Order: sequence, then C-alpha cells, then structure tokens
Amino acid sequence: MIQIGTTLVTEDLIEKDFVCNLNACKGSCCVAGKYGAPLESWEAEKLEEILPKIKPYLREEGISAIEEQGAYVTGEDGDLETPLVNGKECAYLTFNNQGQGVCGVETAYLDGTIDYHKPVSCHLYPVRVTRYTSFEAVNYHRWEICDSACTLGKELKVPIYQFVKHALVRKFGEEWYEELEKAAELWKQEKGLV
Repeated sequence: MIQIGTTLVTEDLIEKDFVCNLNACKGSCCVAGKYGAPLESWEAEKLEEILPKIKPYLREEGISAIEEQGAYVTGEDGDLETPLVNGKECAYLTFNNQGQGVCGVETAYLDGTIDYHKPVSCHLYPVRVTRYTSFEAVNYHRWEICDSACTLGKELKVPIYQFVKHALVRKFGEEWYEELEKAAELWKQEKGLV
C-alpha cells in the first residue's frame, strides 16, 4: 500500500492496466449488479437539483424509476446510491446509437447543460474508495465484465491510475495526484520497470 495523506492506495493502481472498452462491454457496469452507484450526500442533493435539466437525456424507464423512488435511494447498507430500473440497470443509464450504455448525466454535462460530470464513484471506476474512521482506502475493484478493459489497457500500456486521472483529481485534488505519480515512479524503479 502507498500512503498519501490520509489515504492508503493499493499498488494495483500502478501495476495493473485498464482502459474502458465500450465496443466490447457495451457499458455493462451500469447494467449488471444489484446496487446503484454509490453517492456522496452532496451528490444526492445535486441530482435532485439538476433532475429537470437531465430528464430529456434519460429513457422513459429511468424517468419512471426516478419518479417512483426519487433521484437517489438509501441502499441496504444505509449508504446513498442511484435508483435502479426494476432492480437492474441504473436509472440514469441511456444507450447511444451503437447500443452502448452511457450515462445520461454525463451526456448532459458534455452537452454543457449542467456543470456536474456524473457520480464520482462512476467516474473513478474501476477504483473504489472506502472511508474508514482515520483514512480512506483507494482500491482496484476487479470485475469479470471488465476483462476487455484489462486487455485493452494492457495493449495500450495504460495503468489504472492514469486511466482515472481526472476522476482521482476530482476526488482528491491535483496535489494528491502529483504525489501518487511520484509514488508510482518510485514503485516502478524499485520493480525495475523503468
């Protein structure tokens, strides 16, 4: 583990490669699973605030799920998360012309309609952050539906921490990310990879 401030970062973020491959997976991470995307409390409030602006970007099924459950829900563990459509895909999921699952919130952001990118937990994926009393653990979440992303990442030689750079900066700040880059260089030197 690498310590940066009050975070402990797994070396997997440096050692393993990853680049999302929507052509192969079609956005399965937004479809598979039993739970919605984890949300910070401020994000839950933000989703309620921007809902009128993002509705035109959502599917009817998603809008119905949000109208029934709310812009966010409280999960079984008591944490906030995005609502699901019939217990399956994220209510904010849409599909592009290629049949790939894309985030309706992110589409509205990219169009300039809103100033909120998408839930940080989604932006960070495959990185998951777990908060403990005195520190946060920054880990790699391995999921077989992302095997094509691991393969593409290996082909392109893009380590996880570089793939999710913007999300890590969004979550922890530029200075934190610069410390991670320094730690990654030292780690590579120690392993003889430089």
